[in-house]
This record gives sequence, structure tokens and C-alpha cells, in this order.
Amino acid sequence: MTPEHASELTAKVCALAPVIPVLVVEDAAHAADLARALIEGGLPALEVTLRTPSALEVIREMARVEGGVVGAGTLLSPEDVEAAKEAGATFGVCPGATKRILDACEANDLPLLPAAATASEVLRLYERGYTVQKFFPAEVNGGVPALKAIGAPIPQVKFCPTGGVSLRNAPEYLSLSNTLCVGGSWVAPKEMVASGDWAGITRLAAEAAALPR
Repeated sequence: MTPEHASELTAKVCALAPVIPVLVVEDAAHAADLARALIEGGLPALEVTLRTPSALEVIREMARVEGGVVGAGTLLSPEDVEAAKEAGATFGVCPGATKRILDACEANDLPLLPAAATASEVLRLYERGYTVQKFFPAEVNGGVPALKAIGAPIPQVKFCPTGGVSLRNAPEYLSLSNTLCVGGSWVAPKEMVASGDWAGITRLAAEAAALPR
């Protein structure tokens, strides 16, 4: 898979809804219900972070739920890429970008949303062919003003800002011409997942899905 093709596919993922839930799931038994709750609320693109021992099983369970598009976040190595693809992930998200991870995603035909935090990092990825990137961590790297400033000289690159994004500030990011969607964890609070409050999560998802862009 070429970087250009990868960016075409990740752009389609970003177009599905204003928000991609960033999910840290401890118990795979919650995976299918959580996916259904988010999809019902209007958020079909799901990023399962590889931060828990159950993450790959969570991806497997969510990939079976109709209407969802499941990706793997926190890809840190080529081994993560291969394991995520085998588990059923249809896209990947990385907190940065290294040659080894980019090579692995391209070799394994896993569309990648690589992250950049500075103009130089954005340009390096753009030179390789990635025109859709993750701006991370968004808030600590200047937030909306920084992303707007990057967009002025590099309008060819579009972003999914993640990191410190919430229902409060998401509309500011989504108003930028270089923002396709945002990533956030607020739509699936750990306590609500643990208690099985699927109706509550669906309400949060619907609120996020209604954000203008």
C-alpha cells in the first residue's frame, strides 16, 4: 500500500463522523456492547488503543459488530502493526511516526494515520505521501492556534487532532479548514464502560456525532 492510498482510506474513515472515539478497554467482554453503543450513537469509526492486555481481543470482538470500522491505536512497532492487522483492524493510528512503523503499515496494507506535532514532522510525512495525519498531542502543542498556523503554509495536509480534545473545544478544531475530524476519549468514560452504561455512552456518542464541521 502506498502512502497516498493510505491517506485516501484514512480520509474516508475521518469522514464517517466528527469524532473518532479513542478507546482504552480493560475487559474484552465489554467490547461488542461498547461498539454497538457508539455505532448506535453515530460514531462508527473506533480506535482501540493497544494499551491493555485485552486490546487485540477487543479489536477482534468489535470487528464482528455490524456497522463499525475498527482501528488500532498506539502502534509502536512493526510487531504491533502485524498483530493489529491479524486481529481485524482496518486502519492504524500511531502517536508519532518512524520509518519502521511506516514501512510495516505499507507492507501489511494497513492504512495509517501517523502523528505529527510540528511543521517539520508534518512536512516529512507529506514528502513521503501522507496527506492525512494525526495532530498529537494537540492541546499541549498549541491547540487550535497551532493547527491553524500549520495549515496556512501546508494546506495540502488534513488532520485529526487528538490529545486534550473534549466536547468543549472540539467545535473549535472542527471549524478549521485543515481538520477532518477529532479523536477523543470523553465519549466512552472508563466508569461508564465498567458499569455497562451503554445507553449513557450512546447519548454521549450522539452528542459528539451532532457536532458541526
